[in-house]
Amino acid sequence: MEALVKFVQDEFITKKDFPEFQAGDNLTVYYEIKEGAKTRTQFFKGTVIQIKGTGASKTFTIRKMSGTVGVERIFPINLPALQKIEVNKRGSVRRKRIYYFRGLTGKKARIREKKQ
Repeated sequence: MEALVKFVQDEFITKKDFPEFQAGDNLTVYYEIKEGAKTRTQFFKGTVIQIKGTGASKTFTIRKMSGTVGVERIFPINLPALQKIEVNKRGSVRRKRIYYFRGLTGKKARIREKKQ
């Protein structure tokens, strides 16, 4: 059964070429929003706090601060509305899921940049 699901995902789901990223990276995600008959492109810029799943069911969560309120958004990697992902900064973190990042504020909420 698992092989059948994998076969269907490989055959029928179109894969987009997005750059490699991981937890701690700062991304800008461009996606399409439909409002009535119009469509427009909106972006969401923030830090990746987790990547979940594999293959076609892969999702990633981005967190940004909007004023003093933290906003998180979960994006499926195969969302048809996703247009482009840009990696702004590569972050150096020790974990794959940085949930502790939610409780940090100010200077403690900074993530060191990865050295090339």
